[in-house]
Amino acid sequence: MSSPVRLHVYDLSNGLARQMSMQLTGRQIYGIWHTSVIVFGKEVFYGQGISITLPGKSHHGSPLRVIDIGETAIDEETFMEYLTAMREHYTADKYHLLDFNCNSFTNDCVGFLTGGSIPDYIKSLPTDFLSTPFGAALRPTIDAMFRDRPETGVPTPPQDPRASVSASPNPALAANLLQAIAVHARQTGSVPGASTAGPYPTPAPTSPSTPAQDAPLTAPMNICTNPASFHNLLRTNRAVVAFFTSATCRPCRMIEPTFEELARNKSRANGGVAFAKIDLSVGMSGAVASEYGVRVTPTFVFFSDGRKRHELKGVNAPELRTQVDLLIYDAFPPHPHTSLSLPAIETVSLNAILFSQVPNLDTMFGKLIGFVDGVSLWTGSVTRAQVKQTLSKTVLPFLKASTATPPQPISVPFDHWPAITSCLGSNLRTNELFPVVDIWRIALLNAKFSAWSTTGKGLETIKVLVAKGIQSDNVPRNYLLTVARMLSNAFSNDVLARELIIFARDDITKFLVDALLHEDTVVRTAAASLAFNIAAYLQKLRVGKVQGRNDNTGPEESDEQEFEMVTAILGAIEQEQKSEEIVHRLTACLALLLRLSPFMEQLTPLLEGLNAREVLKGKLERAGCGETGIGKKEVRTLVLEVAEQLCPRP
Repeated sequence: MSSPVRLHVYDLSNGLARQMSMQLTGRQIYGIWHTSVIVFGKEVFYGQGISITLPGKSHHGSPLRVIDIGETAIDEETFMEYLTAMREHYTADKYHLLDFNCNSFTNDCVGFLTGGSIPDYIKSLPTDFLSTPFGAALRPTIDAMFRDRPETGVPTPPQDPRASVSASPNPALAANLLQAIAVHARQTGSVPGASTAGPYPTPAPTSPSTPAQDAPLTAPMNICTNPASFHNLLRTNRAVVAFFTSATCRPCRMIEPTFEELARNKSRANGGVAFAKIDLSVGMSGAVASEYGVRVTPTFVFFSDGRKRHELKGVNAPELRTQVDLLIYDAFPPHPHTSLSLPAIETVSLNAILFSQVPNLDTMFGKLIGFVDGVSLWTGSVTRAQVKQTLSKTVLPFLKASTATPPQPISVPFDHWPAITSCLGSNLRTNELFPVVDIWRIALLNAKFSAWSTTGKGLETIKVLVAKGIQSDNVPRNYLLTVARMLSNAFSNDVLARELIIFARDDITKFLVDALLHEDTVVRTAAASLAFNIAAYLQKLRVGKVQGRNDNTGPEESDEQEFEMVTAILGAIEQEQKSEEIVHRLTACLALLLRLSPFMEQLTPLLEGLNAREVLKGKLERAGCGETGIGKKEVRTLVLEVAEQLCPRP
């Protein structure tokens, strides 16, 4: 009889990682994840040894989310025997904030129970963190905390946090965070009433509301103690390097630092490159070794697409580095365009095009209030008077403060904005709504407002405003224009850009197709700016992947959406006869989409069918764009480079 297996996921930062990680690391980190396994009516996790309690009753409190992993055919007695064997491996003194912690254990358990693994966004977190300048600077301090711990197993806090934070964009905030890490590292993380000594625990009492942060990250290296977890690792990664070791092997300890360094620097998330450590003295690791003919330690086995490709025995750090590089090169050959000379494209700035113009706010709000007063029958849960008061007493002061020179600090709650916007959208005609969209356009340039818009109703409201722009063929010009500018400004925040591309890309693409072909030049210019911002965002992610950075923060890319975007851009370039600026922005957009596209094999016939090369070169000829064709030298150079280098010959 099978039993369900679930994963409890906790954000030990209580939302602070999502809000503050960009300031600290320059990269968005969505949570400091702690996980535990729920099976046989128990919650099992690793911190100060292996602990077991009733589900939801650990000191971490209530989970942020519960993930169904699947079912296990293994019985409870067998699982408890497995945990007993694991206790010698997952001990308090071996715990490391980055390299060996709660998520290492959870992933191993899930592999044993189901043959699966925990989600990639949890497994890859430390790799993302360590690839930032701040993470790299902080690594030695974290290592020292856990290398020099006293006999109690409790980490020793760093002596001077300031020594490790200079690489952070916000050193003061980074110092506070590091001090907090030191404080939390002192805690034992033990669960009152939970068992760490045997398989059958005394249930833990209800935990306090604030979770203890004793295991924030998982490792860039995978710990495998059974065939099921290792087979899953092979299934879900193009390249895998397995280090077969043992606790009593002195040569293993000599080569281990090199392997750990390679794991930190070469791992790639989302089915990329994984590093596994398999200790033959632990659990069912011996079965993994037997399967691949490993009889001595240290042995390194290299796998590509699940198949064994090479084996290396003994202590040879230079050869280990070489074989890892060869494996990664074979699994991920360079993009064909990386060998091209593209000087014009390389000078294209990837900064988002933003619309920061501020109209006379008193006039704009006066016009909006006039539209509100003109509604004959007001409906909705928010009264007309409440809407007017909120607009005049809260929204207007916020916009005036945030657009002042210099900007003035003002504390305004944003949670009421979606309800007000929804009410206005229900009562006003579409041709009266453009001031509402313009309010959001201006507000999105405020860092606090754009950060708030990444979650919950803020994001949903933006999606609703976009949807209104594609609901009919007769959307007013002013509404289309303000929506295009609002969406362009949304790209001032990388997290908001990511969320919109993931959850609203279909609507945004449809909006773009219509707006790019609009009869009004100003609308087309705003749409071309939005198209460029999307392409620039994707380009930054792709450059990171080519350079070996382990970003998994971006959206999953779709060939269908890429085809639709390229088709729309080329169609708009072909029809643009008036504005050289629009052609410039659209050509830059096309260049960024094609330069490192993962879909070039499929895109090539599409580009041929759309005569992309001829369309672009046509803009350089008389009447191609204006009377004499494109005149600016830098624009002509870019158009010619994209046509000659990135578009196939007929």
